[in-house]
Amino acid sequence: MGRLIAVVLFIAVLVPGVLLARAWALAAGRRAVAAAAVGFTTPTPEGLAVVARQAQHGRRVRRLGLLLGVAAIGASIAVFAEASVFLWLPALVLGLLLGVVLAEATRPRSRWRTSSPARRPRQSELISLVLLWSMRAVVAAELVVAVLMWRRGELPDSVGWVAVAVPLVAWVLAEVALLRALVRPLPAEGADVPVDEALRTWTAHLVAAAVSVLALLPLGALLLAAGIDLGDRVTEGIDLLPVALVAGGFAGLAAGLALAVFLVTWLKPVRVDDRALTT
Repeated sequence: MGRLIAVVLFIAVLVPGVLLARAWALAAGRRAVAAAAVGFTTPTPEGLAVVARQAQHGRRVRRLGLLLGVAAIGASIAVFAEASVFLWLPALVLGLLLGVVLAEATRPRSRWRTSSPARRPRQSELISLVLLWSMRAVVAAELVVAVLMWRRGELPDSVGWVAVAVPLVAWVLAEVALLRALVRPLPAEGADVPVDEALRTWTAHLVAAAVSVLALLPLGALLLAAGIDLGDRVTEGIDLLPVALVAGGFAGLAAGLALAVFLVTWLKPVRVDDRALTT
């Protein structure tokens, strides 16, 4: 009976990760609609310039993120020596994801003429609120788990600082990017509106996906480590906490990897020459 309960609990804890991955799969439809809307219009010269400038800015800052990842690898070598080989890939991914979020938070202002009176979209028009609040919930959960394990001495100071500071900084940058995308007025020219909406949609999904991955992967690793440690203790009766922690760890890692795949599909910049979908 105890094994059955453990299996049921394990499956139940995996369900949120599966639902989150499904929600991101459905977001691909929003990307297709935005790209098709751009393909139906002929933007103004100002709109074409904005798209080109935004794409160039994104590439430059993401390269900066790559350099940040390389620098993190060098720092890990200096601190952990040969043992740092296992940290090279996470450090590189960390730099790349921070580059994605930083690129969206520092997007150059559009130079087209804005509408008067100013019109702004609602946040639900840019991204599903489920994806947005799941990002915030995952970051909060990761910070709580990291702080608790750090205070109990289960994490070295170097790991604790990274586990807390990186998701927190990424989340702040994501909120800045979302706020900028929300308060920016719509363009005055109707032909530029689909381009502007596509750029906002790309920004919202890029930062939400990048920050979710930045929080899910360390959260999964922390829960998995905590569950394995608790599983070694001797208790009376059935102890379901280690099972729940291990299941949560696997769910976090699996969801983080799945979201990383969806993130890659959003990295392709908005293209004005996209054509509408045909049946």
